[in-house]
Amino acid sequence: MYNVESEMIRMILNLDFESEIPIYQQLRSQIIEGIAMKKLKPGETLPSVRQMASDIGINMHTVNKTYTLLKQDGFITVHRQKGVTVNKMNKSMLTDEYLSRLKQNLRILIAEAACRGVNKDNFTETSLEIFSYLKKGE
Repeated sequence: MYNVESEMIRMILNLDFESEIPIYQQLRSQIIEGIAMKKLKPGETLPSVRQMASDIGINMHTVNKTYTLLKQDGFITVHRQKGVTVNKMNKSMLTDEYLSRLKQNLRILIAEAACRGVNKDNFTETSLEIFSYLKKGE
């Protein structure tokens, strides 16, 4: 049976099974990127845990962990009857707690970049390039 939602997910996912980054983190990041780029739209249904695991060949517990994290962060809603749907992103998600985590994560990335010889202009240019790429759908 052809499943449109599963096909859409496969199109945006590019998991690296050889990476040191855990699969659930890769999956979470790529779904968030799909939402940011408007490839996954508010109200759109994602595959069930079982279907997603089957489609991409990973353990159901991995998908469940990913969905749990996405739900906790407000990116998706899990309904027993309606399934998993993408939430509308809004300004209420921009909390002081999130901004604090953002600064902490950026601090680590910037420190590593500085150690590797990336200067302020290179970092800023790269950041703006990525931001523009992710927001090009708006």
